Amino acid sequence: MKLKLKMSTKQASFFESVQRNFDNAALHTQHASGLLAQIKVCNSIYQMNFPVKIGDTYEVIEAFRVQHSHHRLPTKGGIRYSHLVNQEEVMALAALMTYKCALVDVPFGGAKGGVKISVRNYNSEQLERITRRYAVELMRKNFIGPHIDVPAPDYGTGEREMAWILDTYQTFKSGEVMDAAACVTGKPVNQYGIRGRTEATGRGVFYGLREACNDQRFMTKVGLPLGTQGKTMVIQGLGNVGSYTGMISQKEGGVKIIGIAEMEGTIVSKDNIDVEKLVAYRKSTGTILGFEGTTALENQKDWVKIECDILVPAALESQITAENAEGVKAKIVAEAANGPITADAETILLRNGAIILPDMWLNAGGVTVSYFEWLKNISHVRFGRMDKRFNQNAFMNILDTVEKLTSRSIDNDQKLILSRGGDEIDLVRSGLEETIIMSYYSIADYYFAHPEVGSIRSAAFIVAINKVANDYMTMGVFP
Repeated sequence: MKLKLKMSTKQASFFESVQRNFDNAALHTQHASGLLAQIKVCNSIYQMNFPVKIGDTYEVIEAFRVQHSHHRLPTKGGIRYSHLVNQEEVMALAALMTYKCALVDVPFGGAKGGVKISVRNYNSEQLERITRRYAVELMRKNFIGPHIDVPAPDYGTGEREMAWILDTYQTFKSGEVMDAAACVTGKPVNQYGIRGRTEATGRGVFYGLREACNDQRFMTKVGLPLGTQGKTMVIQGLGNVGSYTGMISQKEGGVKIIGIAEMEGTIVSKDNIDVEKLVAYRKSTGTILGFEGTTALENQKDWVKIECDILVPAALESQITAENAEGVKAKIVAEAANGPITADAETILLRNGAIILPDMWLNAGGVTVSYFEWLKNISHVRFGRMDKRFNQNAFMNILDTVEKLTSRSIDNDQKLILSRGGDEIDLVRSGLEETIIMSYYSIADYYFAHPEVGSIRSAAFIVAINKVANDYMTMGVFP
């Protein structure tokens, strides 16, 4: 018995889009309906309200933590601060985390958190109070812990908030939990964090784009040459993910950035917009508008209509909808954000011949490096500490042998470069690159072997569903 595909005549919400995408993929699997229902449903939902003193008054803050799947433990997912947060949104994000972790073989179940506030309305001290109280609420219900549920940054949060959560957890638990530092990831490097975590999602987006652009099967499909070099890109959202995607794509992939959209407006240029300089400009001026060599579009929302090879929505969900999807001219739409394309919009984009690289795989760099950070905290040792010098000495011995055998000398500076052992950042990037590449081919190969699934997203969902289903069956829950 299969799950029935549900169709809707109204604009699908983010949650509905995730559910419909799951249902579309489930139709192409052979799993029993009960097993599919268990994979689809959120296992635990914690909705809370707590008071926090803001100024001379108390505000009651609404917040959530959702654990979607316990097929692997701990569960894993970021904490989002936004005045638009609601339970359905957090449920959808938690579900995506389950499928994302399965796709990239990160052994976590999916989870997500949300606090319904606008960070612009509070100062640092007030945000710290809210964050610490939220952490206490999670501890009260056993919704946080290195072997239970491990939060991370998301929209509106960063390493500062993760450090506050760590300190709060350690205050209450460090005496009884030896691995307390692993209760949260995305922490500052000097507080049990890991090098490479800040750039991880954007770097993962670049690695994914690079693989797709080097795949002749896809490039033939959209009529583009192989490789990223010279391809034009438009980015919506200049936050952490969008900025690192742009900078790394420019520096390592030779991509030409011709448009950037942000809250204050959309800028375009015939030349390559230097993203690193633009980020510095916005930090000093508070806006991307007026950046040298660019002009602003009259209608900020027309970023979807800019003609380019690659369109990267890197902000919030539901940015490309049935209302604006027809205007998209990009050949490749790379979902750096979570759920930026609604289910209705995807139908239109696919009909128009676009390739959609789905969020559940493309932006998995963050959780992948979070996994590395968690491993570092659990093992209590920095990556590279045990083998960096051993590898360096071994490489140096090889070079010395080559010099003796060839009777030719190698410049000392060149020898140091060639023999250098891997630092933590090198190993993190290497592990991330391997993860994105291997998961890419598991999805792409399935997609081309089963054209009846209709989209790369459905192929990704099927691969993820099969992995989660295998875990449940191995556990003996569904014999």
